[in-house]
Amino acid sequence: MRAGFGRWILGACRRPRDRAWLDDQEEIALRHTEAAKNRTYGVDSTPAVPPRYMIAFVYPITAAVRPFLEAGGDDPATVDAMHQAWFKAVTLQVALWARPYAPEAW
Repeated sequence: MRAGFGRWILGACRRPRDRAWLDDQEEIALRHTEAAKNRTYGVDSTPAVPPRYMIAFVYPITAAVRPFLEAGGDDPATVDAMHQAWFKAVTLQVALWARPYAPEAW
């Protein structure tokens, strides 16, 4: 699971926002719903991740990255720009991950 999380972080930063990326976001989204939860990693856990947890994920994953950005030695303005870009990328992805919870409203 940690390897998958690492791939997600790298993909959020490096991958082009193309059809393959969008398809991957759909797969990530489904892994949090009853449709596919626990199948990818073969675990026995809760049947789904409630959407409120997906939305709440935005803050900790955004706040947690800032010290890593600051440690890179860039000037404060560059760190702020990178941090804002990360926040936007995470927010976009969480919005996409919400689709399977209400596909008829999408």
